Amino acid sequence: MRSGRPSVEQLQRNFHSVLADVMDGRGVRTETGLDQDTETALWAIARAHPNISDELVGAAYRAFSGQLDGSNAARWRDEVARKLAERRPTSDN
Repeated sequence: MRSGRPSVEQLQRNFHSVLADVMDGRGVRTETGLDQDTETALWAIARAHPNISDELVGAAYRAFSGQLDGSNAARWRDEVARKLAERRPTSDN
């Protein structure tokens, strides 16, 4: 059992391993440390097998890059904050 967050090197190994799996027609393993955006892009490749486009592979690399640079997490935090703000009662009520 892993403790803590995976290192960048571990994430890179996991990403490339899962990418190879989905390109071979297998699914996305759990507990890889990959975020939801990256997993969603990898599942799109798995569903497209054997007709995997360069665009899908590029999308997976972009999603993984977003995980590494933090932009996926920032977008998720912004979306959660927006949804919470929408649910707050206004002073008009």
